[in-house]
Amino acid sequence: MPKRIVVGISGASGVTYGVRLLSLLEKTDYESHLIISDSGRLNIKIETNYKPDEVEAMADHVYEHKDIAASLASGSFLTDGMVVVPCTIKTLSGIANSYNENLLVRAADVTLKEGRKLVLVVRETPLHKGHLRLMTMAADMGAHILPPVPSFYHKPKTLDDIIDQTIGKVFDFLGIKHDLFQRWGENQVKAVKQDSPLKAL
Repeated sequence: MPKRIVVGISGASGVTYGVRLLSLLEKTDYESHLIISDSGRLNIKIETNYKPDEVEAMADHVYEHKDIAASLASGSFLTDGMVVVPCTIKTLSGIANSYNENLLVRAADVTLKEGRKLVLVVRETPLHKGHLRLMTMAADMGAHILPPVPSFYHKPKTLDDIIDQTIGKVFDFLGIKHDLFQRWGENQVKAVKQDSPLKAL
C-alpha cells in the first residue's frame, strides 16, 4: 500500500503553511491527497502568489470539498494520517462535534474513528473559552493540536525558517523524516542527514 497523507487547507489566515507542506511532501515518497475549502481557495489568492490550481498541482490527488462520496469519506481507504493546515475555528468545531457537512471535516472524522493521526494547525488568536473548549474536545477524541507558534532557539533568519519549523513539527508527529530546522541540543550547528529528502534552508 502506498504511504498516504491527507492534507486539508481551510480558510484561516496562514494558507502558506499548507502550500509549503504540500511542496515538501512532493520530495518524499508519500502520496498527498488534498482538499481545499472555498475559503481556503480564496485565501490562497489573497495571501500568496499562487493560484488555487497551482497549489492543487502540487498534490498527487485532489478532491472537491463538497464531495462527501469521495474515497476519503470511507475508513476503508487507508491513509497514514491527516493534517488540516491551517485549521479554521469553524473546521475545528465541525471536527470536534462530528458535524460532517463537507469532505474536509468528514475525512478528519474518518481519521479519528479509524485511530489514525490527525494534526490540526489551528490558526486563531486570541482564543476565548469556546475555542479552547473545542480544542479540548478534539484532543480528547485523539486529534493533535499544533498551533503555528514559532520558536527561536534555532535562530530563524527568514520567514521560511519560521514556517519550516512548524511544518517540521507536523512531520515529526506523522513520522516523516526531515531536516527542516535545527533541533534543541544540536550545538547551534545544522545537522545535514544524508537519509533525509528534506533539507534545512
